[in-house]
Amino acid sequence: MAVITISRQYGSGGDEIAARLCEVLGYRFFDKRLMAQVAAEAGLSLSEMVDFSEDNYKLQNFFERLFGRRSSRVVIPTNAEIEGVSSSRSDVFIPGLGLLPYEVPNRLAFKEVEEQPEEAKSITLVQSIVHAAYKHGNVVIVGRGGQAILKDKPDVLHVRIVASLDARTQRLHEKANFSLGGAQDSAIQHDRASAEYLKRFYNVDWTDPILYDLVINTTKLGLEGATQLIVDAVKRLPATKPA
Repeated sequence: MAVITISRQYGSGGDEIAARLCEVLGYRFFDKRLMAQVAAEAGLSLSEMVDFSEDNYKLQNFFERLFGRRSSRVVIPTNAEIEGVSSSRSDVFIPGLGLLPYEVPNRLAFKEVEEQPEEAKSITLVQSIVHAAYKHGNVVIVGRGGQAILKDKPDVLHVRIVASLDARTQRLHEKANFSLGGAQDSAIQHDRASAEYLKRFYNVDWTDPILYDLVINTTKLGLEGATQLIVDAVKRLPATKPA
């Protein structure tokens, strides 16, 4: 009934490692679909469910940077995306940042809300769903502050995936069709937003090694090597059944 949380530098291969862990261990990937299922099982309101992850935080900040000010209202995704609303991928060029990719869901998947009250409510809801997923067990949680939310749980393995900036730039260039300059800028900006997200909502330093049980550099070990290390480590966790 173990749980694995993965924090990753952008372009380090963390998402691929998470997917591979699910294949090897038979765990489930904590994505929007699983969030909806867990929320329903826990009796949480699907109509209010918002996946306020680092990625959505980056999207919000993108619009703030684009227009040069903070708005009192923000646009956030709703559960309509979970129910099969289509999306498209687009690229936006921002001076000083380069060409940045982001996913543009169907407009029906968004709603406009007052920023501060809804933001706090969204974070609280995500925390509740993460705790419910922990009780379910056998899940891999990527991002969403999992290392902070479940920091005191003995049967959770907290992993941080890193790689050199050069390696991440090259991977993004090859996998996401970035230019080399755009890939490097994107890696830096994504990491900055993730660090800000953890600091703002959980008051922790994203890079603090004490938050993690394993810090793995995929530049040297590769994705398969990192996956095997995590598989070996999770087998050593205490078999504690959540209360």
